[in-house]
Amino acid sequence: MEISDIVSKYAKQTDYEMLESGVKEEAKRRVLDALANAKYSYSEIGSILRNVAGYFKGNAETVDGINTSVDFASFYNTLLIRYLDFNDTYLSKEPLHPSDMIGGLIALGKMFDSTGKQLITAIAVGYEVGTRLCDSSSLRKRGFDHVLFLAVAEAAAASNLLGLDIEKTRNAVSLATVPNVALRETRSGSLSMWKAGAAANASRNAVFAAILAMNGITGPEKPFSGKMGLNSIILQDFDEKNFDKMGTTGILRTYIKQYPAEYHAQAAIEAALQIDYDGEIEEVEIDTYEAAKSILADDESKWNPKNRETADHSLPYMIAVTLVKKGFWLDSYSYINDPKVVSVMKRVKVYEDAGMTKIYPEKLPVRVNVRTKNGKKSAYLELPKGHAKRPLTDGELIEKATRLGLERGIAEKVMNLESIRVKEIVV
Repeated sequence: MEISDIVSKYAKQTDYEMLESGVKEEAKRRVLDALANAKYSYSEIGSILRNVAGYFKGNAETVDGINTSVDFASFYNTLLIRYLDFNDTYLSKEPLHPSDMIGGLIALGKMFDSTGKQLITAIAVGYEVGTRLCDSSSLRKRGFDHVLFLAVAEAAAASNLLGLDIEKTRNAVSLATVPNVALRETRSGSLSMWKAGAAANASRNAVFAAILAMNGITGPEKPFSGKMGLNSIILQDFDEKNFDKMGTTGILRTYIKQYPAEYHAQAAIEAALQIDYDGEIEEVEIDTYEAAKSILADDESKWNPKNRETADHSLPYMIAVTLVKKGFWLDSYSYINDPKVVSVMKRVKVYEDAGMTKIYPEKLPVRVNVRTKNGKKSAYLELPKGHAKRPLTDGELIEKATRLGLERGIAEKVMNLESIRVKEIVV
C-alpha cells in the first residue's frame, strides 16, 4: 500500500461541507492559539527574523514589511508559532505539534487570497494526516525527528488549500517526504533554537513542495513503499491500517497547552502546583512514563540547562521553578541561574514507572513527591488541563491568547474565520 496515494485522494476529496461535528470550531481555536504564540514570540526573535528576511527578498509575499518568497514566509510564520513551545501537541507512537503547519498555510492563504473556509478545511486535512502518521510508527525511537511527519501532513493540507488534483497532490507529498528526513539530534541533550527551527524548515519544505507540484514538478512515485522508501528503510513496522476510512476528526484528538512547556511536563507542572509543602525541600521524586523521562530527563544537561530551549525540555528545571515560584509562565525561564531554583533542581529525581508507561498515550500519568524535614506530600495526575479529554474552554483560550498579547479584535476575527478571508487575520 502506498500511503501517498491514499493521502492524495483524501486531500483532494475533502471539502468544507464534509467536516465532522466540532472540527470547524476546533480549527479556529488552533489558529487563535497559533497567532497568539506568534505574537509573543515576535517580541523575542522578531529582529532576527527580520534580518534573515532581508536575504530572501521577492515579490510573492510580505512579512514584517519586507517582500519575500512564500516558502520563506512559511518558515518565518512557523518559527514564531513554534518558538515558545506553547502551541498544541499530539502524542502517540510519535509526537507532533500539528499547529506548526498553520504558519505555512496562512502564508499560502494570504498569497492566493484564500477564504477562511478553505483554511479551516486545509487545517482539518493536515491534522487528520498528521495524527494518523503518528499513530502508525515512531520516528523518535529510530533517531529521526517528528517534523518529517509535519512536512507530509502540511503538503497534503497545502495541496487541499491550493485545490490541486490527485496526481499533483501525490507529487507534493512525495517532494515533501523524500528529500527531508530530519535527524532527532535536534532534540537530544542540550538544545538550540533549531528545536523550533526544525518545524519552520519542515513547513517551508512542504509549501515549496506544493508550489513545485502545482507547476508540474514530479516526485518519486513511491515515497513510502518504494524499495528505498520511508517504510522500507526506516519505518518497517508502519501500521497502514491507520489510513483506512479516513475522516476529519484528527484535530479533536490533539491538545492545547496550558503552560509554556514541553507537553510531557504539563501534567507534572499542574500536579506540582497542587502540593502545599511546608519547609525547605530536601528531595523531589517524579514518577512518570518512558517518553516523559527519555525526552525531559535524558542526560545531565536537563539538570543544568544553560538556555531556554533546554530549560523547556528539562523536567527537573520546570518542576523546581514551579515549586519555588508557585507558578509557571513565560517569565519562569528567567530563573535558570536562580540559586534557590538550582538548589531544588539538583534534588529532583526522575523515574520511569512501568505501569505508567503501559497506559501512555491514552493517559499521561505523573506523580510528584516532595519531601521536607516536616514530611512528604504528593500529587498524582493523569490528564493535564488542555488535553482533548480536559479541554480549555473558549474563554480560557482567549484569556491565554490575550495574555500573550494578541489583540481581541484579531481573536474575534479568528473565531469568525469562516466569514472572512485569510489575509484579514495576518498580524
